Amino acid sequence: MTEYETRTLSVIVVAKGEPIFSEMATRVEIVDEAGGEYVEVSQHGRPDLGKISINPEEWPMLRDAIDSMVAQCRDDDAAE
Repeated sequence: MTEYETRTLSVIVVAKGEPIFSEMATRVEIVDEAGGEYVEVSQHGRPDLGKISINPEEWPMLRDAIDSMVAQCRDDDAAE
């Protein structure tokens, strides 16, 4: 008998109250195009734009770079 498993392959991050088809909804999903699994992050307001692919091995460095840049972002309210 064949054994099966259930996997969650994507999640959507969206502001509370916004629909999942919102232009600002961000989909994070596991993709495999026969070369091994990787994470793809996309916003579907423009399906031809706004998409990156992340190799699991580069994620720690990429996450650190993103965290660093986010920490350096200026708060618009603080500039007033």
